[in-house]
Amino acid sequence: MTFLKTLDSKFFHKEIPYKPMGKYVHFLTIRVTESYPLFQTDGELNKARVRAGIENKTPISRLSMFKRKQSTPERLVGRELLRNYGFITAEECEYNVNFAMNNPDCIIYGFAIGDSGSEKSKVVVDTAFSITAFDRSHESFTLNAPYENGTMASKGEAGSKPGEVTSRINQQDHILPQVFFPSIVTLKDPTEAGFLYVFNNILRTRHYGAQTTRTGRVRNELIGVVFADGEITSNLRWTQAIYDQMKANNTLNSPDPLDEDDVIAAAKRAIEELMSEEFIVHNDFIGDSFKTLLDEVKTLTGSEEGIKAILQQADAEAKAYADKHISKKKAAAKAGKKE
Repeated sequence: MTFLKTLDSKFFHKEIPYKPMGKYVHFLTIRVTESYPLFQTDGELNKARVRAGIENKTPISRLSMFKRKQSTPERLVGRELLRNYGFITAEECEYNVNFAMNNPDCIIYGFAIGDSGSEKSKVVVDTAFSITAFDRSHESFTLNAPYENGTMASKGEAGSKPGEVTSRINQQDHILPQVFFPSIVTLKDPTEAGFLYVFNNILRTRHYGAQTTRTGRVRNELIGVVFADGEITSNLRWTQAIYDQMKANNTLNSPDPLDEDDVIAAAKRAIEELMSEEFIVHNDFIGDSFKTLLDEVKTLTGSEEGIKAILQQADAEAKAYADKHISKKKAAAKAGKKE
């Protein structure tokens, strides 16, 4: 089944290949914080000391958004859709507990179940970095846990002394709103349905970071896709190129937050320059050519009929792949154990 009229079928495989075949699609994404998310390890925000730009060699500390902080929320959104439209059930396929091994999530994003089998992810996401420096991108907040009466003073709850002020107060660094993380999401050897499945997951995902918080709102602004026969530039180099562009145009405006229009314009110019330096075969959809594609994808995924058709095709491809390449392995492993 063909879904898209704006793209040539040569960019896609007709079925999911077992071996790497050298087709890549890169989703050019700007992740924009819209609340106070937490990207942290061991209670501290993740950060890295790196060069500010490619041309600007001043070292700065940048916030880091590790790869799993990006890919996990996106695949979970896809799993929700698969359950919602009846392609998987919570009993047969539970994330990090019991993988069914034969649906779009398992085949595209991968799984590992010890001796039972594994599938390498076809979605590659690397650590993303904030454009602005760490000290301009976060703020420390004091957090408290009031009693049900809405105050910090006890009324004798759980054996406490009436009038006693709770000590349940903590401090936590949060990332500020309007902090930008350029991120390239790569899908290897896509079918058309697989491409649309990953595309839709990126567009739909709205929360990233610590799942125990009620914050974490992040919006994904896609500025283009690149079809290529190899990998392209890194998130860090793209971020540094954007910084150089904005520095040259005097649009950093510290300590004020970055203007989104300035970021998007700089991101497009930066990636176009970086792609002109590549030595791989690539077809870029950035600017007007991408807007046409984006509008078509949104029309498809914005209707129940369209999203069900995409999921059905992706599910059929995943099951065909699993029957051909995974079921045989499982049967051979079981036979080996019996012997």
